[in-house]
Amino acid sequence: MTEERIGRRAIVRGEVQGVGFRMNARERARELGVSGVARNLPDGSVEVLVEGDAAAVNAMLEWLQHGPQYARVDSVEVTEHPPTGEAGFQVE
Repeated sequence: MTEERIGRRAIVRGEVQGVGFRMNARERARELGVSGVARNLPDGSVEVLVEGDAAAVNAMLEWLQHGPQYARVDSVEVTEHPPTGEAGFQVE
């Protein structure tokens, strides 16, 4: 039996642009086997859409709480987001 896919949208605020956040998020997503996208927003935050099985999505959300070495995460706002069934993790 395959576990149901869930989706989440996270807005990550802090020093998260220009520090490799999105590329590291893609690497972590691939390790966890989740799909989605990471993109910079005009206000300096990063939006991450992630989907997959619940355990992997939750592990990704946990990683977003600190991000890569040179990032400083001040807050992560998570909301539900319907999974689209896309494969892979993109950086925009």
